[in-house]
Amino acid sequence: MSVGSSGGGSQSLGGPTRCGWVLGPSLDKIIKNVAWRKHSHLVNACKSALDKLHSLSDAENSQDLAVSGAPLFGFNESDGELLLQPLVLALETAYPKVVEPALDCVYKLFGLGLIRGCEVSMERVSGGSKVVFDILEAVCKCGGLGDEAIELAVLKVLLSAVRSPAVLIRGDCLVDIVKSCYNVYLGGLNGTNQICAKAVLAQMMIIVFMRVEVDSMVVQFKSVVVGDLLEFSDRNLNEGSSIQFAQNFVNEAVQMFNEGRFSADSMQSAASTPPAEVAEHKKGDESPGSLSDYTKIREDGLMLFKNLCKLSMKFSSQEQPDDEILLRGKTLSLELLKVIMDNAGSIWRTNERFLNNVKQYLCLSLLKNSALSVMTIFQLLCSIFENFLTKFRSGLKSEIGIFFPMLILRVLENVLQPSFLQKMTILNLLEKISQDPEIVIDIFVNYDCDVDAPNIFERTVNGLLKTALGPPPGSATTLSPAHDLTFRLESVKCLVSIIKSMGLWMDQQLKIGDFFPPSSSDDESRGGDESNLSDYDLQSEAASEYSDAATLEQRRAYKLEVQKGVSLFNKKPSKGIDFLIRNKRISGSPEAVVDFLKNTSGLNEAMIGDYLGEREEFSLKVMHAYVDSFNFGGMDFGEAIRFFLRGFRLPGEAQKIDRIMEKFAERYCKCNPTSFTSADTAYVLAYSVIMLNTDAHNTMVKDKMTKADFIRNNRGIDDGKDLAEEYLGDLYDQIVRNEIKMKADMSVPQSKQSNNLNRLLGLDGILNFVWKQTEEKPLGANGVLIRHIQEQFKANSGKSESIYYCVTDPAILRFMVEVCWGPMLAAFSVTLDQSDDKAATSQSLQGIRHAVHVTAVMGMQTQRDAFVTTVAKFTYLHCAADIKQKNVDAVKAIISIAIEDGNYLQEAWEHILTCLSRFEHLQLLGEGAPSDASFFTTQNGEPDEKSPKSSSLRKKGTLQDPAVMAVVRGGSYDSTSRKSNTSGLVTPEQISNFISNLNLLDQVGSFELNHIFAHSQRLKSEAIVAFVKALCKVSMSELQSPTDPRVFSLTKIVEVAHYNMNRIRLVWSRIWSVLSNFFVSVGLSENLSVAIFVMDSLRQLAMKFLEREELGNYNFQNEFLMPFVIIMQKSSSAEIRELIVRCISQMVLTRVNNVKSGWKSVFMVFTAAAADERKNIVLLAFQTMEKIVREYFPHITEVEAVTFTDCVKCLITFTSSRFNSDVSLNAIAFLRFFAVKLADGGLTLIVEDNDDDSSVKVVDGEGTDGRIVTSKESYWIPLLTGLSRLTSDPRSAIRKSALEVLFNILKDHGHLFSQQFWISIFSTVIYPVFESASNNKESHVQDQSLIASGSPLPQSQPWDSETIAVAAQCLVDIFVSFYTVVRSQLVGLVSILAVFITSTGKGYASTGVGALMRLVKDLGSRLLEDEWKDIFLALNKTAVSTFPGMMRLIRTLDNSEMPDDAQVYLNNSNLSSNNGFDNDDAEDDNLQTAGYIISRIKSHVAALLLIMQVITDIYKSHQQYLSSSNVKILLDTFSSIASHAHHLNCETTLQLKLQRACSILEISDPPIVHFENESYENYLNFVHDLLMSNPSLSKEMNIEQLLVSVCETVVQLYLSCASSESASEKRVKSPIIHWILPLGSARREELAARTSLLLSALRILNGMERDSFKRYVSIIFPLLVDLVRSEHSSGEVQTVLSSIFRSCIGPIIMNS
Repeated sequence: MSVGSSGGGSQSLGGPTRCGWVLGPSLDKIIKNVAWRKHSHLVNACKSALDKLHSLSDAENSQDLAVSGAPLFGFNESDGELLLQPLVLALETAYPKVVEPALDCVYKLFGLGLIRGCEVSMERVSGGSKVVFDILEAVCKCGGLGDEAIELAVLKVLLSAVRSPAVLIRGDCLVDIVKSCYNVYLGGLNGTNQICAKAVLAQMMIIVFMRVEVDSMVVQFKSVVVGDLLEFSDRNLNEGSSIQFAQNFVNEAVQMFNEGRFSADSMQSAASTPPAEVAEHKKGDESPGSLSDYTKIREDGLMLFKNLCKLSMKFSSQEQPDDEILLRGKTLSLELLKVIMDNAGSIWRTNERFLNNVKQYLCLSLLKNSALSVMTIFQLLCSIFENFLTKFRSGLKSEIGIFFPMLILRVLENVLQPSFLQKMTILNLLEKISQDPEIVIDIFVNYDCDVDAPNIFERTVNGLLKTALGPPPGSATTLSPAHDLTFRLESVKCLVSIIKSMGLWMDQQLKIGDFFPPSSSDDESRGGDESNLSDYDLQSEAASEYSDAATLEQRRAYKLEVQKGVSLFNKKPSKGIDFLIRNKRISGSPEAVVDFLKNTSGLNEAMIGDYLGEREEFSLKVMHAYVDSFNFGGMDFGEAIRFFLRGFRLPGEAQKIDRIMEKFAERYCKCNPTSFTSADTAYVLAYSVIMLNTDAHNTMVKDKMTKADFIRNNRGIDDGKDLAEEYLGDLYDQIVRNEIKMKADMSVPQSKQSNNLNRLLGLDGILNFVWKQTEEKPLGANGVLIRHIQEQFKANSGKSESIYYCVTDPAILRFMVEVCWGPMLAAFSVTLDQSDDKAATSQSLQGIRHAVHVTAVMGMQTQRDAFVTTVAKFTYLHCAADIKQKNVDAVKAIISIAIEDGNYLQEAWEHILTCLSRFEHLQLLGEGAPSDASFFTTQNGEPDEKSPKSSSLRKKGTLQDPAVMAVVRGGSYDSTSRKSNTSGLVTPEQISNFISNLNLLDQVGSFELNHIFAHSQRLKSEAIVAFVKALCKVSMSELQSPTDPRVFSLTKIVEVAHYNMNRIRLVWSRIWSVLSNFFVSVGLSENLSVAIFVMDSLRQLAMKFLEREELGNYNFQNEFLMPFVIIMQKSSSAEIRELIVRCISQMVLTRVNNVKSGWKSVFMVFTAAAADERKNIVLLAFQTMEKIVREYFPHITEVEAVTFTDCVKCLITFTSSRFNSDVSLNAIAFLRFFAVKLADGGLTLIVEDNDDDSSVKVVDGEGTDGRIVTSKESYWIPLLTGLSRLTSDPRSAIRKSALEVLFNILKDHGHLFSQQFWISIFSTVIYPVFESASNNKESHVQDQSLIASGSPLPQSQPWDSETIAVAAQCLVDIFVSFYTVVRSQLVGLVSILAVFITSTGKGYASTGVGALMRLVKDLGSRLLEDEWKDIFLALNKTAVSTFPGMMRLIRTLDNSEMPDDAQVYLNNSNLSSNNGFDNDDAEDDNLQTAGYIISRIKSHVAALLLIMQVITDIYKSHQQYLSSSNVKILLDTFSSIASHAHHLNCETTLQLKLQRACSILEISDPPIVHFENESYENYLNFVHDLLMSNPSLSKEMNIEQLLVSVCETVVQLYLSCASSESASEKRVKSPIIHWILPLGSARREELAARTSLLLSALRILNGMERDSFKRYVSIIFPLLVDLVRSEHSSGEVQTVLSSIFRSCIGPIIMNS
C-alpha cells in the first residue's frame, strides 16, 4: 500500500496530518460498520478523534512532539491517546466488521512507523505506552474470534508491531504476542492460516534475535523462507498455493515499513531516540536471575529464548498420552529454536551468559526430547545439534561429547534394527557436517585426542563402515534390501565427504600456512553477576587454545595408552596397573593408583573390587589408600557403606570382602569416633549389612531375612553389648527399601560398545533411561536424572576436554588417517567389489582419490600404497575378460591420481604405471597391432598390417592369437608377465566378451595416457626421481617376460628423459643415476634386439644431452655416458660392443666442441675396445682415437688433467693390442706426439714464483705421491708414467720403443720441468723403469720359502744386455745433463746402479759398473762431500743388504742330506727307477736346492768382489775429493765384506755338503775360500795404499793400527788352516805337544790358496818402519812364532819369515 495514495484519497476524512491519512478512513469505516446503539461510546470516540484530526495540521507538528514519548507521530501524549482509543474500543467489540478496519488501521500505523517512541510492556501501564499495550492486547484477543480473515489480520498486525523499530515490545507483552501466534498455529481455521502463523513466528524470531545480536532496534535481517519451515513438519497443511501465499503474506508485512514515506526521514531518528527506558540499564535490581548489565533488548531476547525452551519441554500427561496439540506446540517450539540457532550470531558464542542459557535450557530440552520416538522431533533435534557443531562447538565441547553419542552414534551403530528415517536423518546430518573441514578436524582434536572424551571421530568412521557393509551375513534384521542399499550409498558418501574435507583442510594449511580465526572473546558483551550462575563452571571460546601437532600427538598417545591400560585392567587388574606405571601414565604411589581407580572412565567395577581385595603388598596399600580417601564424618552407617560401595563391586571371595570391610570399619570409626565402642563392631555390622543386602534383593533367595533375624544376628557385637534395636531396625529398613548398588547398576547396558561409552561419560543410567522411552512421557518423575546430567556438564567443564583446542599443523592428519584409513579402505573396497551401482562405485572411487591425496601429501607410505593398490586392482586390467564399467572408471581414477597427486606418489607410481602398461597392451591387442615380441624376433615388422588385424579382431572375435588368449584367460594382479597356459582353452564367447570389454576401454583415450608422461616435467624434484624409478621397474618387468616382452615403458622412459633433460643439474643427475642403472641392466640383456633398441635410445638421448654446454669442473657428461662404458666392459655381445664404439665415435665427432667431462667416458669406452678380442672393434676404436689425437688435441687438454690421463691410458692399452703391432707402435708414437704438442702449446712449466696459485696437490697413486706440482705439469704425469709402464712390456719391440721415447721426451723437454716435478718424475717414472731389472735380483728374499715348499722359482723376463746398457746410459746422461736440478736423486740413482752390479742378469754387472764409473767421472769435481758420502753409503748398503739373504739361503741346507758318493747316488737312482719307487725324490730336491745355492753363492761372491773393485777404482781416481768420513765408509764396506766372507768360510758342514753336491752334479765348487782370500786381499791392499798414499789422512784415522789389525787377522786365518787341531781342541788339551801329524790334502790345498794372502801381509809387516814395527811387536811376534811352527805349502813363507826375523825382530832383540 502506498501512503501517498491512501492519504490523497481520504484527506478530507483525516485532516492534513500524516496520521490522519491512516486514521481517518479507518475510523469512518468503523463508524459505518458499528452498531451505534450498542457501541455508542465507540462511535463518539471515533467522531471525537476525527474532529481532533481535522483541527490539526502538519505545520503544528514539530520534532519536539516526535521525541516527547508520545505514542503517535506528530501528536502529544494526550492527543495520541485520544486518537488511538477508538481503535482499542473497536477491537474489543469482537465484531468482525468493526475489528477488521481497526486491525487494518493498526497494521498501517505500525507498518508506517506512526506508532513510535514507546516501550510496551505490562509493567508500563501509563501514558502513551498504555494505549499501545491496550491495542496489542486487544489484537491478541481478536485471534480467537473464529474468523479466517481476522486471524490473518491479527498475524499481520503482530508481525508489523514486532517489525517496527520505533516500538520496543518487552517482556510479557512480547510473550503474549508469541503465544497469540502459537494459538493461531495450533487452532487455526485452515492450513494456510497455520502456515502463515508459523512463518510469522519464524520471522519474529529472526527480527528479535537479530536486534539482540547488534543490541539495536535498527537492524538488517533476512526474510524467512516458508518452504524451509515445512522441512520437518506441517507438509499436510499445504493447500495448493498456501506456501506461496504465506511467503507473500510475510514479505508484505516485512516490507511495509520500508515502503512508507516517513521511514526515510524520520524512522532513524525515532529508532535512535526511544524512550529513556529502552537504552538505559536496570539499576538497583540485583535479584537472583537478573541480567543487571544487559540492555532490555537482550534481556527480552533471552527471556523469549527461555520460554521457547520451556515450551519445547512440555510433555503430555499420563491421562492424555497422545495430546496432539501439545506435540505440535513442542514441535513448533523446536522449529523456532532451530530458526534462532540457524541465525545465531557471534554473541551466542562469545558471551558467557548467552552460552550459559544454551547449556542450561536448550541442551536440557534436547536431552528431554531425545526420549521421544516422534520422527519430526528427532529430525529437529538433529538439526539443532548440527548448529551446535557448526557454531557452538568451542563453547559446548562437553555437551557435544554427550549428545553426539546419544543422537548420532546410537542410531549410526544400529545396523540390525534401524529406523529408516532416523538413520537417513543421521546420515544426512553426517554428510553435512563432514563437508566442513574445520568441524572434522576439530572433532578429532578435541575428542579423539582427549583422554576424558569419547572417540567420536573413530566411532563415526567405524559406524559408517558398519553401515556401508550392511548387516552381517546370517544375522536377523528388519532392514529391507532397498533400504540397505540406500544406507550403504549414504554411508559411503559420508566417508567420502570426511576424507575430502581432510584433504581440503590440508591443502588450505599447506598453501596459505597457519591461520587464526578472529578472537572469540568479547569482554564488553560479558556481564552480570557471575555468582548468580555459580552452579555452572562454563567455558567460552576465549578458552580455546591453539595446539601444535606434537602436543596433540602426545595427547593422542596418552589416550591410547590409558585405554590400553584400562583394557588390560578389565582383564587382569594387576597387569593393567603395571602397564600404566611402567609407561609413566600413573606414578607408582598407592595414592596415584587410587586416583586412577576413582576417576578413570571405562574401568570394570568388578575388577576394581577384585584388585582392592588382593593380598599382595602393593594392592593392600592401594586398598588402604582408597578407603582413606573417603570422609565418612557425620554419615549414618548405612549411608556411609552405601556411599563407599558406589564405585566398585564387592568381590565374590569372602577373604577379599573381609579385608575391604575391615579397613572400611577402621576408617568409619576414625571419622566418627563416638559411633561405636570399637572398630570390631563396625566391621561385624558392615558384614551383616552386606549379607542383608544380598538376601533382600537377590531373587534366588526364597526365605528372606526378617528384621528380627537381622537384630538377632547382631546381638552382642558392640564389645559384648547389644546395639539399640531401634538403630538396627532403621538400618534394616534402609537396606530393604533401597538396595545398595553402584552407579553403573542403575540399568543394564544395551551393548558392550555403548556400555563402554556410557561408562566413559558417566551417564549410563541417564542415557539408558532416555533411550528406552517408547512414548511421549514427561520426565518430571526423573528430575534427579536430569539434575545428575547437569552435574555431569558441570564436572566435565573442569576437565581438560572443556578446553577447546584448535590446530593448524597439517601433521594432525597423520593421526586421523591412522584411525580412519582402514575402515575407509574396507568400505570403498567392498562397495567397488560388490556393487555395480554407478553412484556407489563413483563415490568409492572418489573417496579413494581423496584418500590417496591425503596420505600421499602427508607421506604415509603404507596407507597411500594400500589405496593405490586397491584402485589398481579394481581396474581389472589383469583380467580383461571381466571388465565392467566400474573398472573403466577405476582406470580413469588411476589417471586422475597420477595427474593430480603425482608429486607425492613415490613408490606408488609402480602400481599406476603397471596399470597404464596393461591398458596400452589391451589397446594394442584391440587394434590388432603386432606384438613387441614379434618385433624383437623379426627385425622387419610391417606396420601396414595393423589395419586388417584390427578389423579382424574387432569383428570376428575368433582370432586365436596366443597373446589374446593369454589376456582372455587373465591372471592375478601381481603377475608381472602372462605365461601361456596351453591347458586353458578359450571359447569364442570369451573372445567376444573380451572384445566388447575392449570397447569399454575406448572411453579412455590415448591422450590421457600420454598426458601423464608428457607432463612429467611438471613434477617436483623428488617426484620425478620416484616416477623414473617406478617406470624403470615396470619396464624391466615388461622386458623380462619370457614369452611376451614389451617396450611400452621403455619408449616412455626415453620420452620422459627427453622431457626432463632441461631440469637443473642436480635433479637431472639424480634422474640419470636411476636411468643409467636401468640402461645398463637392459643393455646387458640376453635379448640382442632389446639391447640394440636400448643402445640406440641411449644414443639419441646422449646426442640431445651433448647439445647442452657444460661448464668446467662438472661431471654430468661423464655420468650420462657412463652406461656406454659399463655395457662396453661387461657385454658379451660383439654386436653391442661394436655399436657402442660407433655411437661414441659419432657423438664425439659431431659434438666435439661441447664435450667436457664426457671425454673420460669416451676414453674408457675406447680403452675397453682396445682390449677387445675382436680385431674390427680394436681398429675401429683406434681410428677414432687417431682422429681425436690429431685434430682435437686442444679439446682434450682444455679440461682437467684426469681427462688427459684417461687418454694416455687408452693409448697405452692400444699398445697392448695383439692383433696389429703397427697399432701398438703408433700408439707409442702418439704418446711422443702428445709430448711435442704439450711442449709446443706454450705449456711452460718452470715455476718462477713459489707462491703461484696454480699449484695443486696431486694425490694419486700413479701421480706424484702427494707432492705439489703446477696444474700444467699434471698433463705430463700420465704421459710419462704410461711410458714408464710400457718399458716393462714383455714384447721387446714395445719395450725398447717405450724406453727410447721416454728418455727422448725427458731429454728434449726436461728443461721445462721444475725441480719439484723432476723429483716426481724420478719417483713415479724413472725408478719404476728399472724395477723390472731389479725384481729378478730382489727375488732372493723369497727363495727360502719357495725352495722349502718345492715351488718353481719365478721366471722373470729381465732386459737383454743391450737394453739395460742403453737404459743405464740414458739414465746417467739425463742425470748429468740436469744435475743441478736433480742432484737430490743421486742416492736413488746410485742404488739402482748398485743393484745392477749385484744382479745376476747377463751384462747387468758390467752395465752397472760402467754407468757408475761414468757418473763419477762426469760429476767427480761437482760432487759435494755429502754426495760422495751418499754414493759410498749406497754401495755399502747394497753390499750389506745381501748378507742376511745369503745366510738365510744357505741355512736351508741345514736339514738336508747329500749322498756321500756319486756312484752310490747313481746306483740308488737306477734301482728305485727299476722298482718303481720314488724314494730318491727328497735327494733330488736337495741336490736341486744345493745346485741353486751354489749358483747364488758364485753370483754373490762375484758381486761383492766387484763392489770392492769399484770402490778401489773410485778411490784411486778421486781420492783427492774424499774426506776422512767418506774413507771411513769405504773401510767399513771392505771390513763388512771381508767379515762376511770369513763367516761363509766358517760354515764347514755347509762346505762339505756343497762339495758332495758339486761332485754329484759335476760342477765346480763355490769359491768360498777364494772369496775370503780376495776380500781380505782387497781390504789389505786398500788399507796399505791408503797408508802409503795419504800419510796425513792415515795418521788422522790411525790407519797403521788398522793395517796391523788386518795383517793379524790374515795371519790368524792362515794359522787356523795350517793347524791340525781346532781352536777348541787346543783349549781343552794339555799344551804339551808330543807329536804333530802331517796335514791332509784338503788342508794343504787351502793352505796353498791362502799362502799368497799371507805373503802379502808378511811383506807389508816387513816393510813397516822399525819404530812402527816395534810398537806392534808384542802382537806380531807370537804370530811369527806360530808360523815357524806351522807346516807350509810354499817355501816363500820361510823366506819372508826369515827376512822379518833378520831385519825386524833381530834389531829389536839386539837393541834391547
